[in-house]
Amino acid sequence: MVWYSPENSFCIFGCGISGNLYKRCQRHQRIDHLVNSLSSSYIIGTGWLVHVYSLSTWPYFMGHMFPDWQFTVHNKDSADYGKIFNVTCGVRGKLDPPCNAVGYIDRQVLGINHIYHHPAWRRSKACTQDSLYEGSLRNDAPSWCHAPFEPEGILSSISAILSTIIGVHFGHVLIHLKGHLARLKHWAIMGIALLIFGLSLHLTHVMPLNKQLYTFSYVCVTSGAAALVFSAIYALVDIWDLKYMFLPLEWIGMNAMLVYVMAAEGIFAGFINGWYYDDPHNTLVYWIQKHVFIRVWHSRRVGILLYVIFAEILFWGIVTGMLHRFRIYWKL
Repeated sequence: MVWYSPENSFCIFGCGISGNLYKRCQRHQRIDHLVNSLSSSYIIGTGWLVHVYSLSTWPYFMGHMFPDWQFTVHNKDSADYGKIFNVTCGVRGKLDPPCNAVGYIDRQVLGINHIYHHPAWRRSKACTQDSLYEGSLRNDAPSWCHAPFEPEGILSSISAILSTIIGVHFGHVLIHLKGHLARLKHWAIMGIALLIFGLSLHLTHVMPLNKQLYTFSYVCVTSGAAALVFSAIYALVDIWDLKYMFLPLEWIGMNAMLVYVMAAEGIFAGFINGWYYDDPHNTLVYWIQKHVFIRVWHSRRVGILLYVIFAEILFWGIVTGMLHRFRIYWKL
């Protein structure tokens, strides 16, 4: 890992750049930060001291005074296109949408034109009456509801690095501990400890769970849950020998980069959606979502969930299974 991580990291970074080229990266195009976060996590994940130093920067930014800021709406489909909004801060770092350290650093370093223009906070009650979904903005919505925000930016990458360290540690357990019981005990204890610690930070309001900011409590809770789920799958597959029911997941893991680029990055769906009849929404993907899943279950939430399980996960499990049969893999 130490020797090959720079090469692999640059390969992952190159995938992010390629994704941008496919999406016709222009002046106001978002940089593909998630892939670049993965690459930085991969390369920096070999040095513990770097992580300790990186995590120590959080208290500084949380106590930093953040000034007011403004932005211009560049979405040509928006009724507010070209309008300039002012966001009032003048406070020390908070975890609320307009005045947090994550957004401040990304605006200063990456530039406001190159961060995500459809953040999840647009689905909050303060921004839309269709809360939980991205509906039209309220007439009295605060100015920050129109603002861009990068959930996979620079400070968020620090937390991604920490998640990488924890994942590497789980892998080291497989190498250094030989017995099934010893491995399960280690993963279970660490998973429960991380869950309790993360939930304690959230419930005491020391650092609430926040996926957009990728807070430390979010890292602990997700890593702890992952450890417990991994322990359960390990017991089913390696101890009880129930391997066949998890074969699609094994095939996906063998071609993880292919699945990430084509599915998670939306390259394959974007290609399919490029073919439509009469209207951009009359595509095969939208038709399957609407008629096969949402209308059948009379629920958008249930329909989208089932679509992801069967038309995304299971579909790519079958595709990677066929590629595995012919020994075709995308390796770094």
